[in-house]
Amino acid sequence: QVQLVESGGGLVQAGGSLRLSCAASGSIFSINVMAWHRRAPGKQRELVAAISSSGSSNYAESVKDRFTISRDNAKSTVYLQMNSLKPEDTAVYSCALLGDPSEGWSWGQGTQVTVSS
Repeated sequence: QVQLVESGGGLVQAGGSLRLSCAASGSIFSINVMAWHRRAPGKQRELVAAISSSGSSNYAESVKDRFTISRDNAKSTVYLQMNSLKPEDTAVYSCALLGDPSEGWSWGQGTQVTVSS
């Protein structure tokens, strides 16, 4: 079983920056993917960015060139650096990990990010 704990959310003005962190613990498959998703009020959850244990990453078009995902495998931690934040980035951001495919995704509880105009 995998536990994920996010931190770093908060309130920021448009144009500002935030850095989210997500620490994983428990039975972590050595080869895995860690990702950030978000859910805005009244909208479906969407993938923001993902990164494999080898370092390959991908991003939603809406955050490319503004957000950067990274990870520290030694600490089993994934980060999301968010720059040039916009009000439409306001959402609950959740960390997820996919290790053993037979177990599916593990999810954190989420952290609120609010961007004021």
